[in-house]
Amino acid sequence: MVFLMMRSKGKESLLIDKMKKISCLLIFTVLVSCTSNTIFEKPKDLIPKDTMRLLLQEMMIASSAKFIKNKTGQKNINYMPFVYDYFKIDSTRFENSNFYYMSKIDVYQEILESAKISLMSRNEVFKKIKTKLDSIQKDSTEVIRNKLKKSDSLKVVRNLKNLAFPDQVLKKVITKE
Repeated sequence: MVFLMMRSKGKESLLIDKMKKISCLLIFTVLVSCTSNTIFEKPKDLIPKDTMRLLLQEMMIASSAKFIKNKTGQKNINYMPFVYDYFKIDSTRFENSNFYYMSKIDVYQEILESAKISLMSRNEVFKKIKTKLDSIQKDSTEVIRNKLKKSDSLKVVRNLKNLAFPDQVLKKVITKE
């Protein structure tokens, strides 16, 4: 029995040595294959940075407008084809350019930040316009209310004059009874 145990211990040690060699080989292969060079080749039809920034802005607006009713009252409309048509590109060209810029993290981060800043400045401009229009609308409704009050007060005065006669008729009817 002891002889069998010694014999099996020898096979186990050989097997463990082989496993160590194989695991070292696998670890070496993984380390060699994992390089930090993930920048891909520049596509032939690469979208320029400034156009990419504008394109990303419009795509953000289009994607956020999907769930808002349009003038005809429709929702869930995909506006991306309109964006592609506006910039005269197709989705594959955008995919290739986006993939390339994403491989260059610093450049892509710069594009996204400038798009975000531009959208925020657009938002501020539209907020100012909206407050201005709201104040104009508020002023115009107040002017209309004042005109209506004046016209209503004139009507009330006229109606009071007209009501004086029916009051006299009512007094006569009451006194006859």
